[in-house]
Amino acid sequence: MVILRKKITGLSHATLERFVLRARRAVHLRDGVNVLVTNSQELRSLNRQYRGKDKATDVLSFPSPQLGLRQAKRIAGELAISADIARENAIRLGHSAAEEIKILVLHGILHLAGFDHEQDNGEMAREEIRFRHRLKLDVGLIERTGALAGRPFGRESLRARASRARRRTL
Repeated sequence: MVILRKKITGLSHATLERFVLRARRAVHLRDGVNVLVTNSQELRSLNRQYRGKDKATDVLSFPSPQLGLRQAKRIAGELAISADIARENAIRLGHSAAEEIKILVLHGILHLAGFDHEQDNGEMAREEIRFRHRLKLDVGLIERTGALAGRPFGRESLRARASRARRRTL
């Protein structure tokens, strides 16, 4: 199930549902994933409530508890995504907000599949790169934070991407 509380140019409900299915299949996640695309205020509230962090974030993953085998429709978990932060990141990185939402969905699905980039010595980062290439997505969430290189992307790189994006929109 997909809920779009904030509209994203170039991303319809059906398009996002199809992408979620493709990403789940790529990652071999059998169970369903619910996705909420909303504003930063709601993500801040969820982040504060469930993680004790009083700040907005781009994506939150909520794995479902194992409810037993009788569950009619198995759900791996839920993702909450900030459309506001996705738009900001898209501008900064030189791709569309729709592309950024898909990058965040992939990142969240990897978390629901059991990966944890904060504790896995780069395993999730490597998988995110692999699946990002397979799904034809731009630079991934972990890559841009420098988890692989040990440092964040250089400012020149981000400036160049932003400049390219501005030229495309003119």
